[in-house]
Amino acid sequence: MSNNFYLDNEDLRFYIERAVDWPTLVEAVERKFTAVDSPKNADEAVETYKEILELVGEFVAREVAPRAEEMDRHPARLENGKVIHAKGFDEIFDQLKEIGIYGLTVPRELGGMNAPAMLYFVLCELFARGDVSVMSHFGFHTGIAMALLQYSLREGTTKIDETGKILETRFQNEIAEIIAGEAWGSMDLTEPGAGSDLAALRTRAVKDEHGVWRVTGNKIFITSGHGKYHLVIAKTEDRDALDAISLFLVPSVIERDGQIIQNVVVDRVEEKLGHKGSPTCSVQYEDSEGYLIGKEGEGFRLMLMLMNNARIGVGFESIGVCENAYRQAKAYAAERRSMGKTIDRHEIIADYLDEMESWIEGLRAMAFEAAYHEEMATRLEYMQHIPSLKGDAHEVRKRIQKHRWKARQLTPLLKYAGAERAVWMSRMNMQIHGGNGYMKDYPAERILRDSLVLPIYEGTSQIQALMALKDNLLGAIRRPQQFLSNMARHKLGAIRAESELQRRYHALANHAHSAMQHILLKIAKDKWSVAMAGPLPRFVDTFLKHWDPKRDFSFGLLHAERLTEILVDVNVARLLVKQAERFPERRGAAERWLERAEPRVRYNLDRILHTGDRMIRKVKEMDRQAAKADAEAAARSGENGSGPRKADGAAAKQSTAAA
Repeated sequence: MSNNFYLDNEDLRFYIERAVDWPTLVEAVERKFTAVDSPKNADEAVETYKEILELVGEFVAREVAPRAEEMDRHPARLENGKVIHAKGFDEIFDQLKEIGIYGLTVPRELGGMNAPAMLYFVLCELFARGDVSVMSHFGFHTGIAMALLQYSLREGTTKIDETGKILETRFQNEIAEIIAGEAWGSMDLTEPGAGSDLAALRTRAVKDEHGVWRVTGNKIFITSGHGKYHLVIAKTEDRDALDAISLFLVPSVIERDGQIIQNVVVDRVEEKLGHKGSPTCSVQYEDSEGYLIGKEGEGFRLMLMLMNNARIGVGFESIGVCENAYRQAKAYAAERRSMGKTIDRHEIIADYLDEMESWIEGLRAMAFEAAYHEEMATRLEYMQHIPSLKGDAHEVRKRIQKHRWKARQLTPLLKYAGAERAVWMSRMNMQIHGGNGYMKDYPAERILRDSLVLPIYEGTSQIQALMALKDNLLGAIRRPQQFLSNMARHKLGAIRAESELQRRYHALANHAHSAMQHILLKIAKDKWSVAMAGPLPRFVDTFLKHWDPKRDFSFGLLHAERLTEILVDVNVARLLVKQAERFPERRGAAERWLERAEPRVRYNLDRILHTGDRMIRKVKEMDRQAAKADAEAAARSGENGSGPRKADGAAAKQSTAAA
């Protein structure tokens, strides 16, 4: 096993040492080097970043990875109301506390290191390669500290001087406690019956007679939910709508009059298939005292601020899992002999390993690009609070919007592809190990178990696909001329671009536009048919105004994952071809990607162009049968005298007629 998970990774070091635009990013992080304690220039800052990466890379290789098996076999548990950590878990985090890494991205004036979020994301990859449970818990230190600071900045409860130095902030004590390693936090979102459908939340928050917010409800599947600081979303209005949700900071204990009051109760630690070292908790609130963050009704929007960064973090985590699976498979294949030679020289296995390596290169390219744009947008927004660093407001706003849009485009693609490929690579690792991979004597089975949650948490793969579908289709609808212009540009580029790599990229991009065009035309055609079937005076309103996202976009929803897979292939191709033009040694990575992406894109395009109608008819029939059953049930309830009022009865009759 390697002694340093950073130094042994040539592809990762390429980004740190050559590819990342550090001068621009560091200037934003260091507020144009105006602080007395800031580095002199970007080069000095990057040298510090590399020292941190080498330190953590060695720590993960020597202290985390060797304990992964032990933590898996002796997982976290609940005893007498207290969460007991996995065996070896506390030793790791005690050492991290001594290293002082929890304040990595926190500003220096608050006791942190003021490193870019980019560095934090790279640490996520390194930790995940060693053990995903450690990575998850580590994230709820630095991540929660920065979330609290960003929320305070956004709501205007942070004071800064003319240079941008933070003088005080609302959650200063909580941040100090977290970066000292004395506490951590959690994101408490999921409930029984309310996962992706946040409008169905049942946790409530009300003000008591003293003006104190009281939170009541149950959250489940909360990673590191035994922490001190809980970021909780709860309804402050009694209606199923996203703008009825607010965000609260709920401490697990409250000190009052010299006494410690238990404010939050962990009543269960889940028994999971993987990630066993990381406690996943059920958390109960019963009139728990909470502190409103932002304004009432802003909870969903504030939660998305957390989720965007969390999803990029899962992208880097997935790459760490991929790296672990690939390296184990490669090492085993180089030793295992069959039919007169090691199996890495058998064509099928060699092809597996080559594809795994190509996916890691592609995912990492997308991860660094997404992380860069997300951070640049955040840093530029912060600089707008600093009079001496504001710049031209219009130009800066345009830059922020550009970075935000690029990050928004890439984040769901990264989360989707990273998670799905981590599962696939872990599966391939087990397959290459053969029967040994199925045994607990080898880590292949554990890595596969650990990978399986990645397409589920922080937004399922299907949610990511729907986000990518929505953004790309709405972009085409809102800017049709630009969409058609881009399509023509890629079609021409596939023939006339200067280099072969560029021509191949443009051909892929043209396929992506063809897929989107077909989905849009199919949706419009179906809607036109519905409008034509109705009364003629209502045609214009039906076709132009009355669109139901669930019903009218059903063809797009069906093909969302196939379109997302195409967009992943195209965006990675764009990034790797661009790299090959700057760095000749990267040409091999671009060629490998294109060779495998081209048939994948053609396959998915073919599925979009030639399948779907039968499944749409099947789903519509299921909806019709469900509506009929609901109407009949409502009618029976009405006959029994316990059903709807007359108005509801009329609606039931209309529903029956429609069915």
